[in-house]
Amino acid sequence: MLTGSSGKVPDGTGEEPHAVLLRSHKLKTEEVASSVRAIARCGAGTNNIPIDEMTKRGIPVFNTPGANANSVKELALCGLFLAARGVVEGINHVNNVILKEETEHKTINARVEKDKSKFAGGEIQGKTLAVLGLGNIGAMVAESAIALGMNVVGFDPKISVDAAWRLPSEVKKMSSLTEAFAAADYVSINMPYIKGVTHHIIGEEVISVMKPNCSIINFARAEIVDGAALKKMYDAGHTGKYVCDFPDEYLTGHKNFLCIPHLGASTDEAEDNCAKMAADQILNFLETGTIKNSVNFPAAQLDRQEAENARLCIVNLNKPGILGTITTLLGSLNLNIAQQLNTSRDEIAYNVVDLQDFPEGDAATDVQQKLLALDGVLSTRIIWTGSVQEGPSSFMTKA
Repeated sequence: MLTGSSGKVPDGTGEEPHAVLLRSHKLKTEEVASSVRAIARCGAGTNNIPIDEMTKRGIPVFNTPGANANSVKELALCGLFLAARGVVEGINHVNNVILKEETEHKTINARVEKDKSKFAGGEIQGKTLAVLGLGNIGAMVAESAIALGMNVVGFDPKISVDAAWRLPSEVKKMSSLTEAFAAADYVSINMPYIKGVTHHIIGEEVISVMKPNCSIINFARAEIVDGAALKKMYDAGHTGKYVCDFPDEYLTGHKNFLCIPHLGASTDEAEDNCAKMAADQILNFLETGTIKNSVNFPAAQLDRQEAENARLCIVNLNKPGILGTITTLLGSLNLNIAQQLNTSRDEIAYNVVDLQDFPEGDAATDVQQKLLALDGVLSTRIIWTGSVQEGPSSFMTKA
C-alpha cells in the first residue's frame, strides 16, 4: 500500500502497490499501477484524481468527508471575523505605515489611536449568514454561526437525508443561490467543486443581487467563484470582502480580497483524522469488499456468513443482462453462490458474491479470466477468509 503526502506511485521496483493514498498530489493515470485496487484521497475534494479513468478500470476512489470538517469550520469562522472587522488591514497599516513613519513609542501609540477609525468594522451578531452547501462542514459552520447570534439561511440542492437530520432547525432553507445571496450579509461557500457543474457557479448573475457590503468566505475551491465578475463589482464600489483559501488571478492584490494560503484542513488533527479514515476505508475494502465514501462507486456492505467461503468482487457496467450473464457463468462452472449483493451507481454496478468450495491457484485464475471475458465486466477480485490473497490471480482488470 502506498502512503505519504506526495501520492507518488512506486516506479515498479519492489512490491507492487494494492492501493494509493494521497492528499494534494495531482495523480496521473499512468502513475496508477495495474496492481492497484483502490485509491483514497485524504480529504474531501477529489479533483486531483482522474476519476473517470479509474472508473473505467473498475477502481473505486474514496474520500474522507467530515474528517477535516472541524478544522475547516474553525478557519471559516476566522474568515467571517476577518471580513467583519478590519483586522488584517489594521495590522498591515501598523506594520507598513505607522512603524515606518513613527519611531518613538509615545508617537506610535498616539498614531495607532488616531488611525484606528480607518478600520472600524461591524459585529456579526444579528446579521444573516448564507451557507452554500450543507454537508459536514456547512452544517458545522451553520451551527457555530447560530451560537454566535447570527441568522442562518442555507442552500443545498443535493442535501442527503443524514445531512438534513444533522442540520440545526433554525436554518432557513433557500430555493436558489440567488435567493440565498439576496438575503445574506455574509456568505460561506462549502460546496464541492465539480467540473462543468459548480465551476463559476457563483458568477455575475448570482453576485449581482448581493447587498452593497455583503462579504464572501470561500474555503471550498477557488474555481467555484468567478473572480473576474467579483472584481468588476468591487471596482464599481461594492464594499464587501472576499476571504478565500486560494489565490485568484483577477483579485490578487485587490483591497477587497483577503487570501489565506490554503490552510483550511492544514492542522495536525485534520491530517491525522483524514489519513486514518482513508486507511481504514481502504483496508475494509481490501479485506471485505466493503465500499463506504466512494465518489464513483455505490456504497456496499455484505456481512460474511462463513469464513471458508471465497468472496468474489466483480465490477461491471450498469447495463441490463450483465448480472444474469455473470451468475449463469458461475453456475456453469459448478460454483454455488452462498450469498450475494448487487448494487449500482450511474454507469457502474458492483457485485459481492460469496462462493462455496471456490478453487485456488490456476483454477481461480481461470474463473477470473472467464468472467473478465464477459462483455461489460471491468474487473474481478478474490478475497479469501477476509484477507487479500497474494499473487496475480487475486485481481484482474481489462484496462
